[in-house]
Amino acid sequence: MQLAVLLIFILAACVPWLYGKHKDRTSKLLALLPAGLTLWFAQFIPDIASGNTIVHEHAWIPGLDISFTMMLDGLSLMFALLICFIGTFILIYAGNYLKGHPSLPRFLVILMSFMGSMLGLVLSDNLITLFVFWELTSITSYLLIGFNHHQADVRKAALQGLIVTVAGGLALLAGLVMLASAAGSYSLQEIFNSNQVLTEHPLYVGMLICLLLGAFTKSAQFPFHFWLPNAMAAPTPVSAYLHSATMVKAGIYLMARLQPELGGTALWMALLTSFGAFTMFTGAFLAIRSTDLKKLLAYSTVMALGTLTLLLGIGTELAMMAFAAYLVGHSLYKGALFMLAGIVDHETGTRDVTQLGGLRYLMPITAICTLVAAFSLAGLPPLFGFVAKELMLDALVQSSLSKWILLLVIASAALGVAVAAIIAIKPFFGTLQNTPKKAHEAPLELLAGPVVLTTLSLLMGLMPGLAGQWFVLPAAASVWAQPIDGYLSLWHGFNWALLISLISLGLGILVFKRWDSVRSILSLLNPLIQRGPEAGYFRFMDGIVYIAQWQTSLLQNGSMRSYLRSIILTFVLLTGYTLTQRYQLHWNWDVSVYLHEIIVALLLITAAVTACITHSRLGAVAAMGVVGYSIALFFTLFSAPDLAITQILVETLTVILLVLVLFRLPGFGNISTTAERGRDAAVAILTGTLITLLIMITIDIQLFPPISDYMIENSQPLAYGRNIVNVILVDYRALDTLGEIFVLALAAMGVYAMIKFRPDTAPGANQYAGTLILPPKNLSASSTEDTQPSTLSKQSLSSSTKLSKNKQEGN
Repeated sequence: MQLAVLLIFILAACVPWLYGKHKDRTSKLLALLPAGLTLWFAQFIPDIASGNTIVHEHAWIPGLDISFTMMLDGLSLMFALLICFIGTFILIYAGNYLKGHPSLPRFLVILMSFMGSMLGLVLSDNLITLFVFWELTSITSYLLIGFNHHQADVRKAALQGLIVTVAGGLALLAGLVMLASAAGSYSLQEIFNSNQVLTEHPLYVGMLICLLLGAFTKSAQFPFHFWLPNAMAAPTPVSAYLHSATMVKAGIYLMARLQPELGGTALWMALLTSFGAFTMFTGAFLAIRSTDLKKLLAYSTVMALGTLTLLLGIGTELAMMAFAAYLVGHSLYKGALFMLAGIVDHETGTRDVTQLGGLRYLMPITAICTLVAAFSLAGLPPLFGFVAKELMLDALVQSSLSKWILLLVIASAALGVAVAAIIAIKPFFGTLQNTPKKAHEAPLELLAGPVVLTTLSLLMGLMPGLAGQWFVLPAAASVWAQPIDGYLSLWHGFNWALLISLISLGLGILVFKRWDSVRSILSLLNPLIQRGPEAGYFRFMDGIVYIAQWQTSLLQNGSMRSYLRSIILTFVLLTGYTLTQRYQLHWNWDVSVYLHEIIVALLLITAAVTACITHSRLGAVAAMGVVGYSIALFFTLFSAPDLAITQILVETLTVILLVLVLFRLPGFGNISTTAERGRDAAVAILTGTLITLLIMITIDIQLFPPISDYMIENSQPLAYGRNIVNVILVDYRALDTLGEIFVLALAAMGVYAMIKFRPDTAPGANQYAGTLILPPKNLSASSTEDTQPSTLSKQSLSSSTKLSKNKQEGN
């Protein structure tokens, strides 16, 4: 299984080479891999259906308990088959849909990477590898949605989807870490087989909220649903794949995978049923307002995702069967419908259903496939969508959900029927409309996917028992965490579920017949809808920009003084707070000080103050030199002659370099007010005081045995040297000293180059050097004199130059 995932990424890397060799046939060649993987996964159906789980383990980072382990059970097998099977036809479809597009190779690379990421996600057993593939789906989907990145709206939609899903991914990461901490393992198998009851763990509430945030953002649950319809800016092959078998189903997969361990609680049921039901209704409500085929389908996907979340929240055995059946049925008809919508757009030049009609004569195969797939969307027999819908309604009736949720489900089902009727009837029936392009039937490459998927939906509806035994019941058993003794049937007799289905069918037909009036009435709600979650997203993004601008102007304003002040104040506040609040301050004031040491200390302080207050650069350099030599005196007084010699050499070199550079600097001037200088002085005094306290405190603290004992004992026996400092520099830390020598040599070369460099003699020096260039008086072409730069010679500027020099020397 690891090789299956890696092969997809390897083949994605080979796409440019394949396209160079085979051009338009590349997509068909790429489709051979997911087709082969479909057959390979299909061989596990009997074994998985018997209740077995297949695990392939490969150690990735053993020290961190992270393994590249793949797990195949009923749930992951169902997802793997959908990803590979539908992905095969998406690749064939994309090759013809984008035929001749200059960026087709780039598209195929990203699409293959997207496929591999989703397959790795559903097969991962380790939580860390699951998260890695989770984020890869976000990144690759961002690239796919933004494929036509030259359009501003496309870039905006892609960025919106990325921000929402990645923000949820951060919450998911926190939830996965808490889950691993509570369970004691990052392996899903070990978590499922452990005896710990995670629902009673103190981290359960926080863990569940973080995990659901990740799942809700990925699967477009309210209030994060808005990014999914906007993602229709992507090419149709992306929309078909993203909505049917990948990306948006990732959050659903995560909730289903964790349901055995985290589900069943009152909090789980309340969150999933309420958000699922409201998402279901929101998707259906917004769909009925749309006239774009892809938007109609996108909002119906939101409705389906809400339905799946609702079923997971109910959590009964029947609900798990309905969940698995609904997921398979939705994947089949939604993949077909999106590809059919792309065909209509590709062959007519428009997706607006109000501008379409009568296409059944010109596009008969497309019309038949759309009708069959739309019947499955509406839940009409004998399609598999009807089987899934009846199971869903039956699970709702037998649950203890409130009547409000049941009313939302009935209203959503009715609106779903109306949406299906709009998609199936408006473009293909009625009077033939004039379209931007002359309509004709699509080629075989575009029709292959819809024909196969709609045929399969019909066959599974006619033989639901076989489909349930192979796909649905094993997946439901994985979510239910125990064997399920059930069956799927096309006819369940007269019951409440059938009655609700008939009521929703009648209401849906009524809404379809009054669709224009319904849209006019619903348009009155546009001001309210425009203030919905998407508007909140944009306000949130504007707030981030405002905060970024504010903190940039405050903290990143280009002033080195401001940067240093912020860093030092942060250090002082945090360290000072820690010292005063968490520790008892004990320092040793019993220090004997001699007169000559006091004199040197006063000399050092005087020199430091002088360097701060003098207006002469030369005086400041000299004062800093006195500070350095005073430190050398301290080294000498405290028996460190080697350090004193080093300090004197470095200080001497520093003073010489500063003096050499001094004459090339601009004139001295005050760039801060008296108040600002006072503030900086206060910060400096606080820092100095804190450092002094730290030194006084640490005099009597010895956490570990001093390393100096080892140096004293081994300096002569091991390094044959009695000067311990020299031995440390030359032997014990030889490479470090070598690096310091290299840095000093490099700095010396830079200083030498700076001293020797003369701008006025450098190659390409300005021919007007030494001349003041004034702007031209007039750029009129009538006068050649006006178009030449006016100049003043050095001589004419001599008096002003002398005055400037005198002022600088005075400052």
